[in-house]
Amino acid sequence: MTDPRLTTLADTLPQSVPFVGPEAQERARGRRFVARIGANESVLGPSPKAIDAMRAAAADAWMYGDPESHDLRHALAAAHDVSPRNVVVGEGIDSLLGYLVRLTVASGDAVVTSDGAYPTFNYHVTGYGGVLHKVPYRNDHEDLEALIETARRVRARLIYVANPDNPMGSWHGTEAMRAAIEAVPEECLLVLDEAYAEFAPEVVSPPVAPENRRVIRLRTFSKAYGMAGARVGCAIGDQELIGAFEKVRNHFGMSRIAQAGALAALGDQDWLEEVRQRTADARRRIAGIAEACGMVALPSATNFVAVDCGRDVAFARAVLQRLVAHDIFVRMPFAAPGDRCIRVGCGTEADLQHLASALPTALTEAGR
Repeated sequence: MTDPRLTTLADTLPQSVPFVGPEAQERARGRRFVARIGANESVLGPSPKAIDAMRAAAADAWMYGDPESHDLRHALAAAHDVSPRNVVVGEGIDSLLGYLVRLTVASGDAVVTSDGAYPTFNYHVTGYGGVLHKVPYRNDHEDLEALIETARRVRARLIYVANPDNPMGSWHGTEAMRAAIEAVPEECLLVLDEAYAEFAPEVVSPPVAPENRRVIRLRTFSKAYGMAGARVGCAIGDQELIGAFEKVRNHFGMSRIAQAGALAALGDQDWLEEVRQRTADARRRIAGIAEACGMVALPSATNFVAVDCGRDVAFARAVLQRLVAHDIFVRMPFAAPGDRCIRVGCGTEADLQHLASALPTALTEAGR
């Protein structure tokens, strides 16, 4: 039924969300999960210094946050060796993607992404009237050459790439990413989502001049910094593009509590290193659990592991459903060929013990 209050575009869009949260699933099921390892959160939590800073800032929550995120923006600029004018802070990468699409994509404009890549980006593109062109994964990696060739063919405004990748956990090295950036067509922008960069080998993130107009990079405090619930992210790019965010962003979108926590988290690199090490240990533990069940864990540079169930999407979905029935919250990739896998987050040892106990039964119940 047409709603005359909506724009023509909005009226044609389905009512949907990119993800159904574990809380919604728990309400539907009538009970809690015993292992929440499906949302790519860091179960290790924020730095203790960040927790202290947020606790102290709570007393000042009657005030709006600094609309310029001045202290955090300057600290991020120093950490990435760029000018503060090359950095914008926002309510997580998700909101920054929305602002970026609003700035660069008009109705009917072409945008290129991988089929099965992060769906929230697609949600913004369609919401602003862009036209998505999707490229299949190749060998469980985003196909950089095909993405750029498609962008050239359809005269795309944006190319979306996550490195390391969600949902497969795979990654491209420095030289491949540098070549991709240099190959971006004129009038096109590479959106480089580096949400998982802190977990990856140093060879993943190529050095890029901040004034390079071919690329904008996005980072977050939701993953390795353990602050998904605080919603803090940043974009790094040339000053003209970063300055344009001031035309559309929510200037009071960042709370004082989140700003204080992120600033303290950025200053606690010892905690970040501990998180990296414990996450790597958990990846190895997940691989061992998978191997014990005759499954294969794909190499990962993130805080999750894609586990190949060894058959088709119907079987993988059945395994996921049986794990959920045993109170293990996991997810699975969104499109072939990744949809032969389930995606398992790097939980605590207790979480992974629950997984190890439930997985053999889930496989049997799924018809293995």
